[in-house]
Amino acid sequence: MTADQKSRDWDKELAQIDKLIASGAGGAKNPPAAAPSAAPAPAARGGAAPAAAAPRRHLVVFTWVRLLLGLAIGVGITQWPYARGCGVLLFGYLGAVGGVIVAGLWSGISSWRTRSGLAHVLSLLLVFWGAILGAREVLPRVGYARTRATWFCPANPPGPAQPGAPASTQPQGAF
Repeated sequence: MTADQKSRDWDKELAQIDKLIASGAGGAKNPPAAAPSAAPAPAARGGAAPAAAAPRRHLVVFTWVRLLLGLAIGVGITQWPYARGCGVLLFGYLGAVGGVIVAGLWSGISSWRTRSGLAHVLSLLLVFWGAILGAREVLPRVGYARTRATWFCPANPPGPAQPGAPASTQPQGAF
């Protein structure tokens, strides 16, 4: 115990609080002039008082800009124009999917700080959408799906028969 805590008369302070409660003070219509406090109010993370922690308008706008950019990437990735079966193109696609997830996390953190509920829910949905897109490509390559896929392209990809090469005995369309 500190010297300040020893010198306080807690019964007296609690009696004052009881009087304030009994008189109905502290409501929205009749705030108390000076309510006793045991300790100073803790400062918010940025050093500002909690009452001054309300988000500013430009922070909310930037939150929605981040979210809309992330949603545009998340929707746009469904129209990925390149093959993503294996090799470098697969890793490029997975990098873009990682970008969707990062955009969702980034806008999620921003929406949490600005207390934007709808933006936060949409950010979480964007993260889940990125996880679904990634799982769709990764799971067949780690042996979790019924069909198998490879990370790297084979050295001699099957293609049209070349002149002088023996004909392939594998039926067309087989994986």
